[in-house]
Amino acid sequence: MFGLVKLKLPPDAIFHHDLRLMVFRPRGVLSEKRIRTLVKMLDAAEKEAAKPFNRFTDLSQLFAVDIDIEAILSVSLHRQMRYATRAPAKSAFFVTTEAVVRVAKIHSLVMESSYLDVKMFDTIGKAARWLRVPKEMLVLDPTAS
Repeated sequence: MFGLVKLKLPPDAIFHHDLRLMVFRPRGVLSEKRIRTLVKMLDAAEKEAAKPFNRFTDLSQLFAVDIDIEAILSVSLHRQMRYATRAPAKSAFFVTTEAVVRVAKIHSLVMESSYLDVKMFDTIGKAARWLRVPKEMLVLDPTAS
């Protein structure tokens, strides 16, 4: 069983238990502090998970990226080390601007030698096909009331 119910998910995240899929939809500014907070939550979720789960990150609602390359590399290397001995999983990034493409590209390059397969997509449909989930599960907005 996935013990994520014990974890407090941020308002921009949702977990689809039936699909074993975590969806992140950050808004506003992507900062180092925000990324590190998400990574802590993700590390805890992976530790509690009985089985690996895939993730989808929709970066289309960001209006600024405030993170330098050293921070991106630091976070990516941390994730690579955490995933060195885990079962394979996929992480899809929906990217719509050059700024987020650069962040996701650096992360995907660092993660190449891990069991976490990271890819960028320019449409949600392509990401859904790669993750093998219904597109509707990726467009549901966890922050909508």
